Amino acid sequence: MRVERFEEVASTNDTVKQYLAARENVIVVARRQSAGRGTKGRAFLSGEGGVYLSALLFYDDLPASRAFEVMAHAAVAVCRAAERFGVRPAIKWANDVQVGGKKLAGVLIENAVAGAKLDHSILGIGMNAENDVSALASAVTLSEAAGRRISAEEAAAALIAELLRPSTFAEYLARLAHRGARVAVTEQAAVYPATFLGVLPDGRAQIRTASGVRALSAAEISIRPQEEP
Repeated sequence: MRVERFEEVASTNDTVKQYLAARENVIVVARRQSAGRGTKGRAFLSGEGGVYLSALLFYDDLPASRAFEVMAHAAVAVCRAAERFGVRPAIKWANDVQVGGKKLAGVLIENAVAGAKLDHSILGIGMNAENDVSALASAVTLSEAAGRRISAEEAAAALIAELLRPSTFAEYLARLAHRGARVAVTEQAAVYPATFLGVLPDGRAQIRTASGVRALSAAEISIRPQEEP
């Protein structure tokens, strides 16, 4: 797959869209983003030293019902890239990769549907490699986690290699954080305790509450580890 490299772009997800008309699978990597974004429109700090990458992928015959596989594959690829450097990350449902409870990477997926099929996806990934995250207490870099300097170039090469390898949903589940643990669930204005059972192939989280087992999407709820009393 062709890889295009840039010094700085506003957003790799936006930049990769220039290849849509050619219907070409391509990966865009930038050293910096001036207007990086995460999920739900949040800003994503994108200083030099991080990995900022978007992959444009077209499909021949992928049912839209399997769209979560795209997210799962991206998260697994990030984990496998980090594992190459001796780091053991975990996936915080649905789209963050953490080390020791701190955010190593985020994934932003844009899917385009044609009828009942996925036409294409844009897999946006931001991963901390050797960038300055000192202003974010909840973030960690690959270099910090590995205990040695890992350049953005090394991290990007590992990530691209893992994105090009197939993955399975079992690999996603094997790396899932808080599976079987007690969590606090936020649903609209309510916060309540539950047990996080895992994730279904369609991406919904399965939780057990006092009233039974429920399956809910990331648009409906968020979860976090339950604080000790």
